[in-house]
Amino acid sequence: MHTPRKRFGQNFLIDDGIIHAIVNAIHPQPGETVVEIGPGLGALTRPLLERLPHLHAVELDRDIVARLQRSWPADRLTVHSCDALKFDFGSLGTGLRIIGNLPYNISTPLLFHLMEFSAQIRDMTFMLQKEVVERMVAEPCSNDYGRLTIMLQRRFHLEWLLDVPPTAFNPPPRVDSAVVRLIPKTAAEIVALDDALFARIVQTAFSQRRKTLKNTLGSLLKPEGFAALGIDSTLRAEALPLADYERIAQHLADSPAIQT
Repeated sequence: MHTPRKRFGQNFLIDDGIIHAIVNAIHPQPGETVVEIGPGLGALTRPLLERLPHLHAVELDRDIVARLQRSWPADRLTVHSCDALKFDFGSLGTGLRIIGNLPYNISTPLLFHLMEFSAQIRDMTFMLQKEVVERMVAEPCSNDYGRLTIMLQRRFHLEWLLDVPPTAFNPPPRVDSAVVRLIPKTAAEIVALDDALFARIVQTAFSQRRKTLKNTLGSLLKPEGFAALGIDSTLRAEALPLADYERIAQHLADSPAIQT
């Protein structure tokens, strides 16, 4: 019997109805490269392997790694015993379908890590804390709208698939969960930008949410810059849609002397 470990953020999915709903939403097909992050006790692994000849799994807990390797031969389940935050998902090829009940304590940094491999990913289907999913799909001018929203919506189409109650897990978490699908946008759908500059602008804008853009972005964008873009500098960061942040990045890239 495996005891869930708090330091790994382990909450094991036990509700068969939810499990089958997730697997049906993924609809895995033989020949696809499917990667499960944090397989745990195999709640999703088992039904996935009923439909797939082979599955990749990324797992940090060595006890669970050993358990998985005892349960399935290597030609059915390849277990990558490592931290998903450091794993090179690109090493598995292209057209990746990544899934998982993500540990809530690392979900946001893991989403940012996976963003680096978006060109090699077909789609991702994740169980996350409902609050995180609300932030991912948020609209401008809402409390949930922030850095995570903008960075993900720039790269992915997002689809909220289903809600999951705490009772679906052992031990039950103190929060509600939800399943979300992320599909990478094509190159034609993404505005070509200096990604590092864009990320810096968004992070700076949301560094102090209660302050106006004039205060947060003032070191990057001067009053004449706001005027040229037609952006009201007295607004707060959550008021601007993704397209406005992209326009700011383009403006600053064309005016390198403004960057400090």
